[in-house]
Amino acid sequence: MNIEIVSGSARQQSITLRAAKYLQAHLQQAAPRHQTGLIDLKEHPLPFIDKVFSTPQQAPEEIRPLAERMFAADAFILVTPEYNGTIAPSLTNWFNHFPKQLHKTFGLVAASNGALGGIRAARDLQHFALALFGVPSAQMLVIGEVDKKFDPSGELLAETFQSRIDTFVAEFLWLAEKIHE
Repeated sequence: MNIEIVSGSARQQSITLRAAKYLQAHLQQAAPRHQTGLIDLKEHPLPFIDKVFSTPQQAPEEIRPLAERMFAADAFILVTPEYNGTIAPSLTNWFNHFPKQLHKTFGLVAASNGALGGIRAARDLQHFALALFGVPSAQMLVIGEVDKKFDPSGELLAETFQSRIDTFVAEFLWLAEKIHE
């Protein structure tokens, strides 16, 4: 199965990218039978949507490799900060450039420096995944004080948080594998 982790922050000093890096390394170790990639949207800015690309070949040359990854993905993990009480605009803009993601599993991760961890963004991620015709995993990962849980390279600082990550990953993989069968 091909899993793409999408880090939705467009900010240069993204702290949610830390969690995305950790999840990628963790999945590569916990589920080596699956391919796990990481798409950092700050590295791939897109203009506001003016066309939906129905195939990778329709995408502009500069984003074609990412479009190919998007179409090849069997499941996604979306990692977003909370921007003004909702998900990152770059994340919605990215997915709006492509067709619906029918029957693909979505793992949902929201994070912030605050104690609530972007819970409002997490709720909106559920609606967003459903609007894409995806299947969101019921077990979300909401990360409060993300700057204290992961270092800039994506290493886990708060070992006590590992059990929450393990539960999230186990539930996501269970659902994704059932749907992908």
